[in-house]
Amino acid sequence: MNKKLDNIDISILSALQHNSRISNAELSAKVNLSQTPCLRRLRKLEESGLIERYSVQLNHQMIGVTVSAFVFVKVNKNTSDNASAFESAVANLPEVTECCVLAGTHDYMLRVNTATLQSFELFLKEKLANVPMAEGIESTIILNQLIKRDTPLPMLL
Repeated sequence: MNKKLDNIDISILSALQHNSRISNAELSAKVNLSQTPCLRRLRKLEESGLIERYSVQLNHQMIGVTVSAFVFVKVNKNTSDNASAFESAVANLPEVTECCVLAGTHDYMLRVNTATLQSFELFLKEKLANVPMAEGIESTIILNQLIKRDTPLPMLL
């Protein structure tokens, strides 16, 4: 976005992070702006790419996801080609809901969600271990993810 965000833009973004289904009438009241200018600002934030998408956060237990884990991966040679191949392979694994490039001992951190420990084991052995460039794989099971599971980003702008 070319222009610096003002307090109204920040208020709009904050409100949307807490409830992306808020109506324009509610949003404009919350940020003390009439509906037309509020909608105009929202569209500009969307068009600029600052708002990438709208999403919903599901209850893991209710959809049968009982195992979540962080999986740390080292690739055999950390070249651009290997990184691209690894990232493409991981993008096609539905159990992987997040993939981060790391600096340090491991090259990647994956967030993996499965129904059971047995399905997690199968994921590791039959899917991830078969990605050719994945050399070192370490996993950590998440025991409780309800301590803080927030999606809003802090508004540090």
